[in-house]
Amino acid sequence: MDVKIDEILHYVKGFPGMQGSHGLDHVMRVVNLCEVIGHREHADMMVLLPAALFHDIARQIEAESGIPHEEEGARIAGLYLHSIRFDEKRIEKIQHAIRTHRFRSRNKPQTLEARILSDADKLDAMGAIGIARTFIRAGEHGGEIRDGMDHMQEKLLNLSGLMYTGTAKKMADDRHRFLCGFLETLAYEMSPRDIS
Repeated sequence: MDVKIDEILHYVKGFPGMQGSHGLDHVMRVVNLCEVIGHREHADMMVLLPAALFHDIARQIEAESGIPHEEEGARIAGLYLHSIRFDEKRIEKIQHAIRTHRFRSRNKPQTLEARILSDADKLDAMGAIGIARTFIRAGEHGGEIRDGMDHMQEKLLNLSGLMYTGTAKKMADDRHRFLCGFLETLAYEMSPRDIS
């Protein structure tokens, strides 16, 4: 791994609030997905990997202040990257990718690297990992199983159709099928039945 990427990783690992459903383990899975997709799609990894490392760094700040984490995360990334004399031409592209990664964002990713980050973030919300994260998230918000089911039906079932890259679309298919099967089984087990 590049020395600058190592520095960024060290910084992100030490940032407060990197736990829960959007914690460091999520960030590292997104980084790994970005590596796979980025190599296949011929992305600039020195834009993609820093963006992936920083993409959820401001989640705790959003929870406390209401400032959208994608905006604050882009600002934090810019300040830090300038401080370590990162390639100036890439900083703006990194910030764009962070600002546009979010599922609910009105700003759409305009670069290959931004699209890959958006895809990788959505992929980590699908499949078995997405299911596990959904129930962690429900617990974080004081919810229960039904809240997790609602989140899957309202958001996660739509993600496979929102992928930008061909590589991510293929990866999303299996995760989507698994999610559909899980929800069908869960709905069956949650429904009241006469067992006499």
